[in-house]
Amino acid sequence: MLAARRNFLMGAAALSAAVVTPETVRAMAAMQASADWSLATVDVEGDIARGTMRRVHGRAPVDLEGALFRNGPGKFRRPGGSVTHWFDGDGLMRAFRVRDGQATLEARFADTPKRRWESEIDAVVTPGFGTPGDGRARIGSPDDASAANTAVMVAGDEVWALWEGGSPLAMDRTDLATKRFVTLRDDLKGMPFQAHPRYDPDGTIWNIGLNGDRMIVWRLNADRGLHTAEVVRLPRASYMHDFTATARHLVIVLQPWVFDHHGMPYASQFAWRPEMGTQVMVVDKADLTRTRLFELPAFSYFHLGDAWEDGSGAIRFDVAAGKDVAFAVEGARVLVEGRGTVTGAPSELSLVTLHTDGRAEMASSGIAAEFPKSDPRRAGLARRRTVHVAGERGGRPLPNGLAVHDWETGRSDAFSFGDDVIMEEANWVPKPGRSGETDAWLVAPAINLREGVTELHVFEAGRVADGPVASWRADIALPAGFHGIWAG
Repeated sequence: MLAARRNFLMGAAALSAAVVTPETVRAMAAMQASADWSLATVDVEGDIARGTMRRVHGRAPVDLEGALFRNGPGKFRRPGGSVTHWFDGDGLMRAFRVRDGQATLEARFADTPKRRWESEIDAVVTPGFGTPGDGRARIGSPDDASAANTAVMVAGDEVWALWEGGSPLAMDRTDLATKRFVTLRDDLKGMPFQAHPRYDPDGTIWNIGLNGDRMIVWRLNADRGLHTAEVVRLPRASYMHDFTATARHLVIVLQPWVFDHHGMPYASQFAWRPEMGTQVMVVDKADLTRTRLFELPAFSYFHLGDAWEDGSGAIRFDVAAGKDVAFAVEGARVLVEGRGTVTGAPSELSLVTLHTDGRAEMASSGIAAEFPKSDPRRAGLARRRTVHVAGERGGRPLPNGLAVHDWETGRSDAFSFGDDVIMEEANWVPKPGRSGETDAWLVAPAINLREGVTELHVFEAGRVADGPVASWRADIALPAGFHGIWAG
């Protein structure tokens, strides 16, 4: 195991930590950006102390109490060199806490080795997804390159900041103070632990980590202790930000954005080859050596919804499916620069069906969508609905609304704030003592461009088109985050 672990880890380190000559973005030019969406990548200069948000609409539901923890990049630009891609900013953990009808907001940077060193020299030098970095980077392991900026897991009195290429970073749930990188087993230190774990109804957690055509499959107990970690061979080395799962299977979607050559930044190693099509590998949770492979036409993606199996045994899951990787390669770079044309067509919400006879099909809803999420009580089980951000279109790269799509009726229940708002991912929050799929609130932050502030909105899951039932407004604007989780 030690030799296998060493080979896997060193391969992952080579992919995530090589350095080359930098391409920098001048901070002053970025500050002078004129795009109406430039607040999405505004720089936060330091931690934000907990402050009360002002209720500006409606009334908070009486039973809504808990915290929405959200992660995303918060610092992009430094005088000596800046990130050149949205995905590479320093991780900023946010906590929106709701209690007794009041909401508060606080934010704290993940205190990573990367951030400490770059703060000292006042330059971004560490390579990332789309940022080349340079020879000043200090990297002895994948965790030294971690921006800890992508997603969140709750682990008792901690929240774990997740990143693609290395370990979770534990932060205090009460004050968001950084504690340590999480090592699930000593011989697995620094192994990739990706940003989208999947949860079984009994509390078991599944996740993956990638190195080329090898995938480590993590299985954690409900208490976040390690149950098993096994390496599975993949049919291709494909870029993969997400996977999904049913009650009995892991579902691994291999888009035709495949490894082509070593180099930095990380995304430059992959080539878009649509002629290869998209493959879906289904892995038996009870025996990871038992797999099935399905073929679909080419599509790109970042995010999948939870999967389920219907009465016939067919596996179904939803995906925000794109036509190519233009946004990932070029569009997200333009977001940081704050000027120019953001390339890439919006992804469309689509439903994939994997039949027991080996056939696979994908049906598009025709609706522009990202960040598909579903009722956590039904994770891996049959469901009808998906919530997603909506309103993205050509010429405006970020969403302005929210929608719930019903796969049984084909109807979409949607609300738009208009182009003065950037909408962020929504989380389902089940109502206490209720079990229906729409017996839930949808809680989501947004950036109000007109007011220049961050807001928090609560929707009824079954009546999104009615607009938010309650909204709070902060006195600051935080940049757009990526992913979050509600903790009651």
